[in-house]
Amino acid sequence: MSKGLASIMKQAQMMQQKMGRLQEEAAQRTVEATAGGGAVTAVVNGKNQLLSLSIKKEAVDPEDVEMLQDLVVAAVNEALTKVQSEMAEQMSKITGGINIPGLF
Repeated sequence: MSKGLASIMKQAQMMQQKMGRLQEEAAQRTVEATAGGGAVTAVVNGKNQLLSLSIKKEAVDPEDVEMLQDLVVAAVNEALTKVQSEMAEQMSKITGGINIPGLF
């Protein structure tokens, strides 16, 4: 095997190890987002799992359930967007900006 190919293989192996660590850390990374001026708060992790959802009492209006549903969706989607952005940024640092589909 040529030195160039050996070097590429070594770099790929190191990148793979770093990506594995990043995926392990993803479960520990959390992001919080709110909607409705803090009426609804969602916390998600780097694996796109909803960890907690808080709803303030004043956000609960039996006459306007649709508004509360919209706030929940907005908070969860914002949290997911934030965590995906953070994970993509971390992955970009590892891969040097090379996009590898299906990692996150």
